[in-house]
Amino acid sequence: MTQSIDITEKEASCTVHRDAVSGLMVLDVVTIEPLADYRQAIELANRIARQHFAEVMMLSWYDRDRDFESPQHASECHLDSAVPGYVDYGLHHGATLVVVIEAGRFVFYYTQLEP
Repeated sequence: MTQSIDITEKEASCTVHRDAVSGLMVLDVVTIEPLADYRQAIELANRIARQHFAEVMMLSWYDRDRDFESPQHASECHLDSAVPGYVDYGLHHGATLVVVIEAGRFVFYYTQLEP
């Protein structure tokens, strides 16, 4: 099922769905204006994740502009794999939510914390 979340500042629209394979809640974010950089993206992703789950912890992320990921070098052991290291890390460390901004320009994996 797909639903929408309104971002209070109206800077973006967000569509929510559950990934059929991983079971993750996926929030696809389309910004009204392109974000300037990673700092704007992480701030937006954190606010959106907290709207969906009050308490979250970021596990891994990817910045396509700089081709940079966290944890660093996670993809080195995935060179021949279809799954990037930051994705594998997030999935195998308890991710329950992924925020995808601007069609994968920025990707953030979160886990929901106990209230």
